[in-house]
Amino acid sequence: MPSHKSRIMYIENKSAGMNGPARIGRVTFSKSGRSLTYAGKTFAPLQGFKSNYYEVETRTEYWISGPKKRGGDRLYGTGQIEIDEDVREEYWRTIREEPNRVAESSYRD
Repeated sequence: MPSHKSRIMYIENKSAGMNGPARIGRVTFSKSGRSLTYAGKTFAPLQGFKSNYYEVETRTEYWISGPKKRGGDRLYGTGQIEIDEDVREEYWRTIREEPNRVAESSYRD
């Protein structure tokens, strides 16, 4: 069985408003590439101005996008961004190109 494509992404919960809890984590795309899974949850595309996916079971809205090399992933405001342990080193080395920060499990954006 072929594996589905996965990628490190920025994931922000928009249920509480414009500036919600956020993480950097690895998502897996469906075979069609339209939906994705993260942390055992399935997300489907949504056309919105502050969100682009919704969690299928709860209908909670999220902004999910590729992380930026310079940071600044939030659409609005600032806040703490957690980094999943399984992607932490790859995130700092490959995406941000800041290997001196590989021990950091979060940052303020």
